[in-house]
Amino acid sequence: MLQDLRNADCIVIEGSNMAECHPVGFQWVMEAKARGAKIIHIDPRFTRTSAVADLHVPLRAGSDIVLLGGLINHVLSSGQFFREYVLNYTNAATIISAEFADTEDLDGLFSGFDPDSRSYDPGTWTYEGTEVQAASGERDAEYEDRTGPGESSSAESASADSSAVRTAARGEAHGSGGAHVGTPRTDPTLEHPRCVFQILRRHFARYTAQVVERACGIDPNTFGMICDSITSNSGRERTTAFVYSVGWTQHTTGVQNIRAASILQTLLGNIGRPGGGIMALRGHASIQGSSDIPTLFDLLPGYIPMPHAHTNEDLDSFVTAEGTDKGFWANMRAYTVSLLKAWWGSAATADNDYCFDYLPRLTGSHSTYETVMAQLAGDCEGYLVLGENPAVGSANGKLQRLGMANLKWLVVRDFSLIESATFWKDGPEIDSGELRTQDIGTEVFFMPAAAHTEKSGSFTNTQRMLQWHHTAVEPAGDARSELWFTYHLGRLIRSKLAGSGSGSVSNMDRPVMDLTWDYPVSGAIGEPSAEAVLAEINGWGGDGAPLSAYTQLKDDGSTVCGCWIYCGVYADGANQAARRKPGQEQNWIAPEWGWAWPANRRILYNRASADPRGRPWSSRKALVWWDAAEGKWAGHDVPDFVPDKAPDYQPPDDAVGPAALAGTDPFIMQADGKAWLYAPAGLVDGPLPAHYEPQDSPLSNPLYGQQRNPARQVTAFGHPDNRFQPSNGSPRSDMFPYVATTYRLTEHHTAGGMSRWLPYLAELQPEFFCEVSPELAAERGLVHMGWATIVTARNAVEARVLVTSRIPSLTVDGRRLHQIGLPYHWGWAGYSTGDSANDLIEISLDPNVHIQEDKAFACDIRPGRRPVGSARPALVREYRERAGIDERTGMAP
Repeated sequence: MLQDLRNADCIVIEGSNMAECHPVGFQWVMEAKARGAKIIHIDPRFTRTSAVADLHVPLRAGSDIVLLGGLINHVLSSGQFFREYVLNYTNAATIISAEFADTEDLDGLFSGFDPDSRSYDPGTWTYEGTEVQAASGERDAEYEDRTGPGESSSAESASADSSAVRTAARGEAHGSGGAHVGTPRTDPTLEHPRCVFQILRRHFARYTAQVVERACGIDPNTFGMICDSITSNSGRERTTAFVYSVGWTQHTTGVQNIRAASILQTLLGNIGRPGGGIMALRGHASIQGSSDIPTLFDLLPGYIPMPHAHTNEDLDSFVTAEGTDKGFWANMRAYTVSLLKAWWGSAATADNDYCFDYLPRLTGSHSTYETVMAQLAGDCEGYLVLGENPAVGSANGKLQRLGMANLKWLVVRDFSLIESATFWKDGPEIDSGELRTQDIGTEVFFMPAAAHTEKSGSFTNTQRMLQWHHTAVEPAGDARSELWFTYHLGRLIRSKLAGSGSGSVSNMDRPVMDLTWDYPVSGAIGEPSAEAVLAEINGWGGDGAPLSAYTQLKDDGSTVCGCWIYCGVYADGANQAARRKPGQEQNWIAPEWGWAWPANRRILYNRASADPRGRPWSSRKALVWWDAAEGKWAGHDVPDFVPDKAPDYQPPDDAVGPAALAGTDPFIMQADGKAWLYAPAGLVDGPLPAHYEPQDSPLSNPLYGQQRNPARQVTAFGHPDNRFQPSNGSPRSDMFPYVATTYRLTEHHTAGGMSRWLPYLAELQPEFFCEVSPELAAERGLVHMGWATIVTARNAVEARVLVTSRIPSLTVDGRRLHQIGLPYHWGWAGYSTGDSANDLIEISLDPNVHIQEDKAFACDIRPGRRPVGSARPALVREYRERAGIDERTGMAP
């Protein structure tokens, strides 16, 4: 939780400009600093966060894993890991299959890689002697092993089914699992050559201070200062916290960036303890909520995976394949059945598998970027854009606009006529002649949206806390809330379906017609009750009384719950998210301000804040502890553990579910109860982080022969307007010699739809600009406050020049490297206008979560304004031709 940052003795902020992008939460960093904490900011740019930090460390964008790997190597080689914590609470002692081969053995690849499919078979990554289910990430890969081959009409169709399953929705079928059956072999001495601890030591041994300097541009003295700061502020008495944002996630190695930080924090014993952990800063008030109750294609509420398109899959086979025997995910059937009952009510019965067949099935990755490709191909004919602005806010804005120009219909809901609503008449491609308004057949419907002050509902913020907001004023004119729009759209569709036939409902329409869609409405516009939706999300039992905890959920259809992790937010029939008890009237955890999932606990895995015997590691860092007299766990926070499970509890051999975890297993969502230093399943690009260069990089990989993440997603995006650039020292890679990164400003919000139409904010940041160092300005003839044109293989944009020492040039791999900072808030509409930085960026995705890489890409910069009209794409074509770019460039695994 953000407030817990004040308890940290050291805070490392990397991949985030917290002071400017999350200024309210940053108060807790400043309080920690006032208490004596060391603040380190690691970022290519010197920002307001850097200005109040004790140490600012500039690094090359896209090299974070090298730095984190160097820190891990230092902790392991110097013996400064928290041994008792690591031995008892992690899988460090677990022995891995003898078939596993590391990047050390295969020059940057792990065992199981298939270059034809560009994917890994993780079968060799598993624990020795046991089958392993995913800890987080893709779990469906185990489907056939657990359920047997699908019933197919032929061997060929069975093979096709298997292949589709292994590539479908790669990576973000989130949840938690663990070892499914058996007990893995361990070596408590940590000496076995195949135990996780020794594999870690070998894997990160090459991440030395010298390699950090070569890859990141961080000198050994500065690197040593970081090492000393985090190790001296970790252990029994002290804790270090890491803070990140999209500066870590928006890479083709984004998930592995965060994995590297989790390995480091776990080795130091900083997980589940006050002032420790890893704080993911979200970019919007309820981005966390849109993950929990997801707007993502491959998740069901509460991180239950979306089913894949297997032959004859029923609820039992789904749970068998995706669930686990031990830990709280052993109750996945109860979570899933309660969800199905919330959606389909009385229509969901045991006889029809609780309407499990009504759920859509995944046949591949259906992220926003695959959707764009489907638009271009004519396969996607309609598009609803709700609170997004893909025309300027998504990677490769040109491709987004071309896709929307190929639709039959488009619905845009927003406060203002954003670029996604007007691209057809005033977009860049209209100016260049690549599109003509009269040729675009897309029918655009603009629906004005209500602001958060004009509707009631909840925000789930970065620390998993739900806070309720109430309607302050009614929306003006035709503006409506998302809840109103969705409810009434559903009502009208159901009405049309009901009147479309002879009185009977077709099987195809059943999933819509059987939905529970009876929410109360009020007022002149018929606004649905947001509290009624929250009550359904919380759930109720067979007697209709609200549930108070997810442990009450049943798998027999007697409980209803729209999101199992939110169960308790409406306990006792009261809106717990609306609580506002002042902080001075409660303890520092502040449990009566809002409500946090799960179970209103504020620090996850807090059993790890106590030693194996249940005593706090130190009185200074006490959080929860075992109260022997009362026979239960007590403390400042809600214990993240079975309340009456004693530290000395040992499960019987036949135990299942939570009862199968020992009293010293704090990581209760894992089936082995351990933190995973090594991920034997769940990730699609390797069980350990390894450094790969960004898709478009001017440098060679200094660690391995493998240049890029071999499992990254690029093959689906081979479009003439999404060309990749040469790198790795290949001929003419010097056409794009500089590294660019995008970022946010305090005065604007994301793609600008909420800020560029506000006069005060537009006046504060009136124009798109680029930050360059004095060295780069001198090298390329750039003039402060003049104009520059930035060029990639996708597009060319113009920006005002800000010459500043805030973005220093670095010495990387023996050469001087210049970086360019680009805020990404602009488009051609509103009071403050400018080119979009996202037009420069290629569509290349992290294979786990399908996020684009826009925090590190190669480019060129030249003085002066960009060409206009048809000369703009002509300039881009000239760069492609001079660089020798074609459809094969950058496509190699």
